[in-house]
Amino acid sequence: MKCNATDDIRLSVEEILHKWWGYSEFRPMQREIIESVLQGRDTLALMPTGGGKSLTYQVPALAMEGLCIVVTPLIALMKDQVDQLKRRGISAVAVHSGIDPRRIEIALDNCTYGDVKMLYIAPERLATEAFRVRLRRMNISLIAVDEAHCISQWGYDFRPSYLQIAEIREYAPNAPILALTASATELVARDIMRHLRFDKENILRSSFARPNLSYVVREVEDKYYHLMRVINNVPGSGIIYMRTREGTEQLAERLQQDGISANYYHAGLPAMERALRQDDWREDRTRIMVATNAFGMGIDKADVRFVIHYAMCDSLEAYYQEAGRAGRDGKRSYAVLLTTQEDSERIVKLFKAEFPPIAEIKHIYELVCNYLQIAIGDGGEGSFPFNIYDFCHTVRLSSSNVVNALKILEQNKLMTLIDEQDHPAKLMFTCSRDSLYKLNVEGNDMDKLLRTILRLYNGVFTHFRNIDELYIASSAQLSSERVHELLKILWRMHVIRYIPASRTPMIYFDSERLPQKDLYIAPETYRHRYDLAVERFNSMLDYTNSEEKCRSMIIEEYFGEKHAKECGICDICLKRRTKSNNDKSISEQVLNTLSTKELTIKELIAEIKGEAPKIVEAVDNLVGEGKISISISGKLKINE
Repeated sequence: MKCNATDDIRLSVEEILHKWWGYSEFRPMQREIIESVLQGRDTLALMPTGGGKSLTYQVPALAMEGLCIVVTPLIALMKDQVDQLKRRGISAVAVHSGIDPRRIEIALDNCTYGDVKMLYIAPERLATEAFRVRLRRMNISLIAVDEAHCISQWGYDFRPSYLQIAEIREYAPNAPILALTASATELVARDIMRHLRFDKENILRSSFARPNLSYVVREVEDKYYHLMRVINNVPGSGIIYMRTREGTEQLAERLQQDGISANYYHAGLPAMERALRQDDWREDRTRIMVATNAFGMGIDKADVRFVIHYAMCDSLEAYYQEAGRAGRDGKRSYAVLLTTQEDSERIVKLFKAEFPPIAEIKHIYELVCNYLQIAIGDGGEGSFPFNIYDFCHTVRLSSSNVVNALKILEQNKLMTLIDEQDHPAKLMFTCSRDSLYKLNVEGNDMDKLLRTILRLYNGVFTHFRNIDELYIASSAQLSSERVHELLKILWRMHVIRYIPASRTPMIYFDSERLPQKDLYIAPETYRHRYDLAVERFNSMLDYTNSEEKCRSMIIEEYFGEKHAKECGICDICLKRRTKSNNDKSISEQVLNTLSTKELTIKELIAEIKGEAPKIVEAVDNLVGEGKISISISGKLKINE
């Protein structure tokens, strides 16, 4: 069903929203975006992180006949959304390089001949023959492009594979495109619409203002002292972002020693440990998480009262996204950036070090190929598990150098770092079957779980077995969340050894391995990426160093808002308000004092409280306003 009249659209999509998601109303801008799509208009939606982007394509997909294709580079997001949709009874599949080719064929066939409503696909899969062959037969109703800024060379995360998205339009000329991003400047927004072949420009912009979030920058000598001031004066949970893994561990330990409930989180921790720490923080068993930017996906805790950055981010896009994890419940919260005089110089050095010379990029290409044991002439259109941290340790290179080298290699269509591949959960009992029967477990749910596992899987007392948690949940008539919770309880009780489902990064070879002498890295792609990074970092510096302009206005204008207003609650606005109140107080004292007698400026300064320059300034202002004057004798008096 495709609706035409606006009133009918509103009625239809609200019924869908309530039926499948249980919500009674849309968030700001969601309905406007959905209506634009259902009217068949190509639409670019600029929405801040946490604004509810996914519903803007999921709801119209259910209101229209046919298949919605969602292009996204985030495999973790794909899996999460597909799982959520399936739990709601909506048919959805995901296709990316981390999936077995046979499973990809089955998924694409189901999209062609089955009743699948949502196909999530990684951009590098768009050009494959398996996808193009089936694409001709798919009934495509909508094409949604997540992280749309990746299509622009002016964006901070350009991905060449995104340039292939517009080719899908040849197979579905009547399907509108919905492009979504939380971080597009005006230049990037125009580039997105051009590359996606919009019929006409159509931008719907949700406000980037966060009226409950107070932005604060403090240049200090002792960061830890000011960190503790925030922690002790702002109740509730918080996040502290740091640049290095070692830094998170050291700071968390220091906070613990000072009696603060804190833990650390970074990508080097085992998957199970990361999940447990995130759960402890989300459930308020841990108050503060000290983390690298790896602490991002799935952070949906609404009552985070403060986010503190112990060092500057590389861009305002990254800072806005991370700081924005505070105060999603609408209550007053704080985004605090702590800096020292040495920070800018130190970060500039780190920043420059993240752009290895072209010769080193070629060397890293060769090292990656050798690490993966890819021979010259092999590897084309193949995907290989790639543990970047093990690789960096093996070849003794910094991860930042390797990541940036891989991004340049991707822009030159040589190899692409793909974020994750799924591995099934594994389980093994650490006790005997007899001991398990004697186990004192609480509640029927645990008993159901144990009986179901023993019925479904043989050999779990002697070796690890792959398990399907969704299948266990269905068989035991429990929710998947409850199954996951019970397995963690058993793990904590040392009843089982449990390896949760994990995701491993992949390297996708766009073409076969080339000899180093034949490797061509276009100098313009390198220089272009460097220049854009410098520009973004300078914007971050402008935000940090501002002494006059509202910090919220700086962020909003960076993202293209033309009518941004002062927030009234950032440190700059509060400082201005305090100064205004002080000036008003001094002026009132001057008028009150002169109401009983005439005084010289020196006598006035001696009589009232305040700094002499401010009193002189107040007198000048009052003279200019005509409220007081100076007599021939040099005394100040109130004008009649």
